Amino acid sequence: PTKGRMSCLKCLKYTMCAVNFIFFLCGAAIFGLGIYMSTTSKYLPLFPSFSVVNLASALFVIGIFVTCVSFLGFLGALKENRCLLMSFFSLLFLLMLAELTVACLLLLYENEIDSFIQNELMTSLKETMTGDIKNTTTIDWSIIQKTFQCCGVNNATDWKGNVPDSCCDSKPCRGVWTTGCYLKLKNWFESNLLGTGIGVIVVCSIE
Repeated sequence: PTKGRMSCLKCLKYTMCAVNFIFFLCGAAIFGLGIYMSTTSKYLPLFPSFSVVNLASALFVIGIFVTCVSFLGFLGALKENRCLLMSFFSLLFLLMLAELTVACLLLLYENEIDSFIQNELMTSLKETMTGDIKNTTTIDWSIIQKTFQCCGVNNATDWKGNVPDSCCDSKPCRGVWTTGCYLKLKNWFESNLLGTGIGVIVVCSIE
């Protein structure tokens, strides 16, 4: 029984090391995304109220925090150090509380967030049509519409008759995408990012 227990603990130890190593890479990726956002404003012109600096700083902080937590977990499990493991679980608990708080706020203010995002997208689209800002926003809208096969914020009528080629569903253009980009982006967010968040919470609970 003792031998079996030792084997089980050893397996658990290396599983923890592997999981925390993956989270370490994720933290590094988030930090790298912060660097990318600070040097490239791609897609941010779609949301005029968002600051590149603020968003990049938030990603820096999140990336560093996740990296530090996962490093403590990896090192604590590898060395079987009680102090490191206690620090790891304390930080992990705080991380889970933060995730649950964000999830609750998203659910509580879902309608307000939806309205804010729609208004932001509509503002950037109008600025694109009037030419009040640089061409980067026009390029970003073209990429979004081609990638997600959508047109405008709600539909093609948002372009007020000046529908760009990126809305075309074929070449040569015989029609335009009927679904708005807001709905496409919302569905993408719900199917990808929320699923990832749930996965993180499940893994944290297992640990």
